[in-house]
This record gives sequence, structure tokens and C-alpha cells, in this order.
Amino acid sequence: MGYFLPDFFQVVINFSKLNAIVQTSINKTHLLCCEKFTDMHVPTMAEFMAKGEKPEVLFWVGCAGSFDQRAQKITKAFITILEKIGIKYAILGKEEMCTGDPARRAGNEFMFQMMAYQNIQILNGYEIKKIVTACPHCFNVFKNEYPVLGGNYEVIHHATFIQQLIDEGKIVMNENGSFKGKKITYHDSCYLGRANDIYEAPRKVLEAMDVALVEMKRCKSNGLCCGAGGAQMFKEEEKGDVRINIERSNEALATGASVIAAACPFCNTMLTDGVKNKEKEDEVQVLDIAELVAASI
Repeated sequence: MGYFLPDFFQVVINFSKLNAIVQTSINKTHLLCCEKFTDMHVPTMAEFMAKGEKPEVLFWVGCAGSFDQRAQKITKAFITILEKIGIKYAILGKEEMCTGDPARRAGNEFMFQMMAYQNIQILNGYEIKKIVTACPHCFNVFKNEYPVLGGNYEVIHHATFIQQLIDEGKIVMNENGSFKGKKITYHDSCYLGRANDIYEAPRKVLEAMDVALVEMKRCKSNGLCCGAGGAQMFKEEEKGDVRINIERSNEALATGASVIAAACPFCNTMLTDGVKNKEKEDEVQVLDIAELVAASI
């Protein structure tokens, strides 16, 4: 078995690096969160409590939506939608910490449970009942992994939430919207699709914008991962013929779509990198469902 040792040690080294990255990210999360953009004020739960009020829904921003400059645009787009239709919402602000999802995927169960229990204590303290998030990773861990630890909430992904608002007539698309008639392909997030069987909601949102939806060869339950799932975003890749995000981006580009729609900040990053790899960023946009809707209402 001697010839297996170099690969084994490489795995150990990569795992150690990943744990260090996750630990650093988690340590920073409670210090930074988007309470304010330059042109809008985002209310916090603490502010609602101080006034003796409760919001309709808690918007869980997530690490990507808080720190990553590209994902912050998704956060802003979703907040713009909430503000425009008058949804009473709040965020935790500086009280929001990482859900612990990357830690669990990296194999650090102790860190995950430490983060989860701390979040649950804060959420239960505010008597939170309904959570909406633009991150499928956060959505999945809240919906499927927090209940056993005492965190029981109604959890909705923002694509489903937007679709419900469209069905209720609260969101009405402009007749001459920015993306009307444009050829758009949609990438299924693993944690939204295969993990939680949510395939139709984001597609119904796109249909409401009257776009020309074209599917990739591999889509829905047969869709290909963007390459960021399972904490892979934070570690070095294993050897292979092609990077996963490059292969997936090539499939999206093959549809001839001018827009690649996503519903996950991690997928957005990976697909954007793939489009740039082919030097197609001037021809093809990678946009979140919330960004598409915000530009169409």
C-alpha cells in the first residue's frame, strides 16, 4: 500500500488548508454583514425588537452575500425586490454568523455544531418563524440539518419566494422588460435541485419574464455541479482532464444563450469564471434570478 501514501498525505494537507480557510471565514462572519448599502438602509431584527415589532420574514444574507462583491449585488437585487413590493423584512446584521455548512462538508463536525447552536440560540431568541435566503447551501442546512438540533423554521429559497409573489400578483413584470425574448439558460444548483427537488420555481420565474428558456443537455435531476459543492470551492482540485466549472460553463455556452441564470452565489462565481475562461464575458452574462427580476419590475 506504499504507493498510496503520497496521495493520502496530499488529502491530509488539503483538508488542513480547507479547515484553516473555513475557520478564518467563520471567525470573520459575525464581524461583517451588510446592514447598510450606500443607497439603502437594511433593517435588522434588533431594530424591529426595539420598536416592539416583528417582520414578515427574516432574510438570511449568508457569507457570500455579505462579503463577496459579486454576491453583494445579488443581495442588493433581492432587497430591492422586497422594498419595491413592500415586504416587511429584516436581517440579523452583525448577529448573523456562518451556518457552519462549509465546516460540516469539510468534515469538522464540532465546528458545525458550535456554529449551528449559536445561530439557533439567536434565531429562537427572536422567535423567528420564517427564513428566506438566496443561498441554497444555507437553505439546505436550515431546512434539513438544523431541525435535529432544535432549529425548526419555515425555510424558503429566494427563487421559490419570488415565484410565490408572482403567483400572488405582488410582483408584476414590465411588459417591455430588459430580458423579454432573450435566450436564457438556467443552471440547477445541486443543493436546490437534487438535494431539495426544487426545479420548477426558478423556471417559472423566468417564464414570467417572457424569456426564451433553453435547457442545457444536462439539466434538472441530471444537471452537472458547478464545481463548488461540498466545500470544493475552498480547496485545491484533484487531478483531472478538465475543471468542473469549465465543463459546465461550456455546456451553458453551447446553448447559444446570452444569459446564464443561476440561483446560488457559488454557482454564479464558478460559471462566471468559466465564461471568462472562454473570453465570452462581453457576450454572455451570468445573473442571479433576483437580478433578472429586479431589472424587470
